[in-house]
Amino acid sequence: MAKLTWKSLLVSPAVLGAALVVSSAAIAAETPVVMEAIQSQTTEEKVKVSQPVAVAAAPEVAAESQLPVFSEKSGDVKLPEEMAASLSQATTANIEASVPATPVKVETPEQMAVSESPETAKSAEALSSVPVTPSVVKIPNQVARSESQQALEALPRTSVPAMPATDSRLAQTPSGASTVDNSTVLDQINRYSREGNNSQSQVTNVSQLRDVQPTDWAYEALRSLVERYGCIAGYPDGTYRGNRAMSRYEFAAGLNSCLLQIEKLIAASTADFVTKEDLSTLQRLIDEFGAELATLRTRVDNLEARTKFLEENQFSTTTKLVGEAIFAVTDSFGEGVDDNTVFGDRVRLDFQTSFTGSDILHTRLAAGNLNAFNVAENGRTFEGTQTFNLGYGDGNNDVGIDWLAYEFNYGGSKVYIAATGGIHADYVPVLNPYFYDGDGGNGSLSTFAQQSPIYRIGGGAGAGIRLGVGRAPLLGPTSLTVGYLADNANSPSDKQGLFNGDYSAIAQLNFTLNDRVGLAATYVHGYHNRGDGIFDIGGSPRSIGNNPIIGSGAANDPQEAFGTGARFPLVQARDTALITNSYGLSSALRVSDRFSVSGFVGKTDISAVENSTRGEVWYYGLGVAFPDLGKRGNVLGLFAGVQPYLAGLEVQGSPVGIKSDRSYHFEGFYKYQLTENISVTPGVIWLTNPNQNDDNNDAVIGTLRTTFTF
Repeated sequence: MAKLTWKSLLVSPAVLGAALVVSSAAIAAETPVVMEAIQSQTTEEKVKVSQPVAVAAAPEVAAESQLPVFSEKSGDVKLPEEMAASLSQATTANIEASVPATPVKVETPEQMAVSESPETAKSAEALSSVPVTPSVVKIPNQVARSESQQALEALPRTSVPAMPATDSRLAQTPSGASTVDNSTVLDQINRYSREGNNSQSQVTNVSQLRDVQPTDWAYEALRSLVERYGCIAGYPDGTYRGNRAMSRYEFAAGLNSCLLQIEKLIAASTADFVTKEDLSTLQRLIDEFGAELATLRTRVDNLEARTKFLEENQFSTTTKLVGEAIFAVTDSFGEGVDDNTVFGDRVRLDFQTSFTGSDILHTRLAAGNLNAFNVAENGRTFEGTQTFNLGYGDGNNDVGIDWLAYEFNYGGSKVYIAATGGIHADYVPVLNPYFYDGDGGNGSLSTFAQQSPIYRIGGGAGAGIRLGVGRAPLLGPTSLTVGYLADNANSPSDKQGLFNGDYSAIAQLNFTLNDRVGLAATYVHGYHNRGDGIFDIGGSPRSIGNNPIIGSGAANDPQEAFGTGARFPLVQARDTALITNSYGLSSALRVSDRFSVSGFVGKTDISAVENSTRGEVWYYGLGVAFPDLGKRGNVLGLFAGVQPYLAGLEVQGSPVGIKSDRSYHFEGFYKYQLTENISVTPGVIWLTNPNQNDDNNDAVIGTLRTTFTF
């Protein structure tokens, strides 16, 4: 019995060594052996995971008869006869006495968990005494796994081989002995390579993985990795196998792929980023210009404070105020003219409101106290009207709204709508640079030199639009402007209103040959009730006293011509309204930045509605301007022309003898820009044959105008 027990103890380490050798041989085979993990079920301590173990060769070799022999053909393990007999008698008793309740499971080398207890250390020493057969024959996977596992399970607990816990390096052999072949690590690499034979193909959309559904908990993460980074691949059969366990090598390969892709994205997005050298240079510049930067910082702080103050105290976020105040000293001179020197004012406050950034609502308040000179001894004429004579009301500095209009862009067109005080020049190009400024205080002195009289026919309330119509042959870009204004659009009385009272309709073609030459052809159709002048801008509040603002008395109302001695009761009584059709041409030529020429010519045909009275009115003018003469902002303007005069009249088909002497207009002014907001303009107007009558003496008007703009 003692002999049998001794043999059993002797055989136990041998069987264990044989099992390990068989397992090692199975691992080295072409088909890997998958082994279960060893897990200790003891309650005293938990088994810790260690690095793969390298087994060293024992210093002593046991007798050859005591070693197990492997068959080359079958792979079965053959034991010596004496050892086999001993095992057959003692196997059951030894297993019952030494194997713990929880069986010990063997795992693959890369997953083996080794206990750090002293007992396992002693077992390792016992293992070192078992010789390793140098030539190991390959055995089938299942046979090797089954027999080696059975042999290990038959051993007592104290005979389980284990090594003490080590660091991350492989255990070294004692006395400088060489380590056993790193078959564990190589097996991992080979096995992962074999798994890689099922090469996964890169997908570009997560929907290509047919076993990935939007309801999966990691669906969004997969979609991001696939579509944003392109570092997730699927299997050739179009699956992802998301529930499959992943080896450390697979994790490393996937992580490396994503990191490479991220590096590419970072490199692409930071190609133009500043370098460390750039930052160093910037720091040196900051140090060098520290004082200047501190000064700028102070100025910025001051500006922020001022901006905050202005924002808190501003009138409106959508409205700005454009104002103009004119102080004028003026007088008229001539034989038979008994006028006094006057000093007065005209003030305009235009509230310009924008709702979209490309539109303007004009709400203008005006007041003035300067009336126009009547420079004719015989009859009544309007040829001496100056721009500051256009105020509001009766010339007593009454304040009122003299203009209320809204203009905005509609596609490539400009739309103009006036509720009161509208004139055609507000939306029609007048082609008279340096003379025209909207009857303000920075252009010509007279209303005649401001623009062609054709734009003075009618006014009030209405609308206009300027359309771009392309390019005309030889004439360049072309625009068409049309508009309609009614004098008494607000009145519901008889022969009043938007369509039944005085009105004028305009159409104009503009041609731009280049940036220096412009041409315009204009047509105006008008209707004028009895007593209303033709060139009266609609009797609007802009005209003090609702009088005409330009031309002779006869040109504005033919009955004025009968002061010359003609006797035609039908015309003199003027019991009928007048219809006018006017035609005009105007042009502007900018010869250079310091020299500009502009001019116009026009004709107005007059016909009575209820009789055969006919008449025609002519006007023309030419202006030369020298901008920036002597100083930037200065303008020297010279203008000459003939104000509207009645050139011919027929009553019931018969010509009427009337005075039709041309009244020539000569004007010169020099605007001197004192500051950006203040200008002083001295000027002279010389009128020959006022009121188209050579019986009247020439008149000279002298003016000193000071204009404040804000």
